[in-house]
Amino acid sequence: MEGFMARAVAITAVAPAAWGSTYWVTAHLLPPDRPLSAAVVRALPAGLALLALRRRLPRGVWWWRSAVLGLLTIGFFFPLVFIAGEHLPSGLAATMTATSPLVVMGLAWAAVREPAGTVRVTAAVAGLLGVALLVLRSPGGVDPVGVVAAAGAVLTSGVGFVLVKYWPAPADDPIDPVTMVSWQLLWGGLALLPFAALVEGTPPQLDVPAIAGFVYLGSVGTAVAYVCWFYGLARMTAGAVALIGLLNPVVGTLLGVALAGELFGPLQAFGMLLVLGGVAAGQLVRQPRRAESGHASP
Repeated sequence: MEGFMARAVAITAVAPAAWGSTYWVTAHLLPPDRPLSAAVVRALPAGLALLALRRRLPRGVWWWRSAVLGLLTIGFFFPLVFIAGEHLPSGLAATMTATSPLVVMGLAWAAVREPAGTVRVTAAVAGLLGVALLVLRSPGGVDPVGVVAAAGAVLTSGVGFVLVKYWPAPADDPIDPVTMVSWQLLWGGLALLPFAALVEGTPPQLDVPAIAGFVYLGSVGTAVAYVCWFYGLARMTAGAVALIGLLNPVVGTLLGVALAGELFGPLQAFGMLLVLGGVAAGQLVRQPRRAESGHASP
């Protein structure tokens, strides 16, 4: 059992590691001021590629369920994250996003009576404090638009992740993570497409670095990352998976230090230790026996 859980944790951790790299890629390779277009380019090709890999369309209630999940985890989440990033200092945005484990634990308890436990809640608080020490700088003026967007991103993604637990596929018709993610990316990308066209107009011409950035974000930062994340959701509690997400700002910070020479002192090192300790403590809590959720292996 320990080997099974270690494998699930390792695979799930690929997702926040990949997401942590998107900050640097977005800032240094992608065209500026095109958040909706970037979200569409990130979601639709990845969704089509995964759908071609599995060649399975939704059936029955999964038409509307996959649409709801796609709107929550992609259609709403992507632009809200971009808006938060534009209106808030990156450290403050990351710190607000780090409240996600606590939000997911609360939603999971309310929806599916998934117990968080004292250890896991304490680990989430420690991780939140660690992220604040790691990335938070003097914020200056705080834009309420950015605060609302960051809070909305945490809430919409949290609801989507918990709904995956609340809507298990039947055991006789399981849905593997690749298929589940392909549907969500397509629904989310299609929902964003008309808004991107109306708000941002014709997509800009892309140079070689921008093309490389989009290829990386679509493949590693989206397709691979989301498949790994939903692999974890099918095998672990939502709270445990959300705690692993705290690795996102850790990877982002390390890349910023390595590639952009950003500040990293004793305070940041202590914050990183708090985050890693919180993530590790959250995984040491005994997982309940995995229910037959109907989500098959990739």
